[in-house]
Amino acid sequence: MAEPTAPTRWERHTQGPLLALAVLFAIAYAYPIVDPDAPGALLTACHAVNWGVWAAFALDYAVRLWLSEDRTDFVRRNPLALLAVVLPLLQPLRLLRLVSLLLLAGQRARLASQIRVTTYVAGCCLGLLVFGALAVLEVERGRPGASIRTLGDAVWWAFTTMTTVGYGDMAPTTGLGRVLAIGLMLSGIALLGVVTANIAAWFISRFEMDDAEERRQTAAIEALTEEVRALRGEVAALRKGPPATAATATADDAAAGSTASPDRAARSRDLT
Repeated sequence: MAEPTAPTRWERHTQGPLLALAVLFAIAYAYPIVDPDAPGALLTACHAVNWGVWAAFALDYAVRLWLSEDRTDFVRRNPLALLAVVLPLLQPLRLLRLVSLLLLAGQRARLASQIRVTTYVAGCCLGLLVFGALAVLEVERGRPGASIRTLGDAVWWAFTTMTTVGYGDMAPTTGLGRVLAIGLMLSGIALLGVVTANIAAWFISRFEMDDAEERRQTAAIEALTEEVRALRGEVAALRKGPPATAATATADDAAAGSTASPDRAARSRDLT
């Protein structure tokens, strides 16, 4: 078995802790939005956790880049990871840090072979629903004329937007909120398409397995039929008995002659 490379060993050892940090980031991001009247020290601690988790993911990207044999190829193959690391530095918005951590955590989660497609898609749908609701609530709450004022309103809006139902009872009024709505709609369409394709692929694979099994059984039945037909022919030949041939008669006569020859020689000696 080939020895795992240094980047592979690093990813195996850091995958679990980074995903745990992503969960911690989600809690620290959501708490100030759900309870904006929390003590100032707690809100500050949440902001510090957000930046600390982002720094951990940025360090992970830097280490993987340093361990890669072809660093240019690594950057070219991971454009979203680079964007997620650089994005919060351009403008220190909590929303940008949210997008960054979702990108990085999603990339590391895909490295786990035990996570199946369906589980991953379900997790993405749930994450989009929750974080989309939190993000739009953060940018819409308290704005003049805003229809999204509570967490319940935000969750309802995110669910109808992600499923592209769009009842129209609630809608973002700010520019950033509408950008979030566009991203949520596109993401919802993509994820629902992945779910539909995955279900269709499952049914197709089942049908192919059934067809293969049916073809195997048909081939086995045909082979068994040929064997039975051959056995019937042999049984019929045995019932008729072996035919007497000239070669067989000649062989019998030769055997009889060879048996009688010693007797004739003995009688000749007696007469002499």
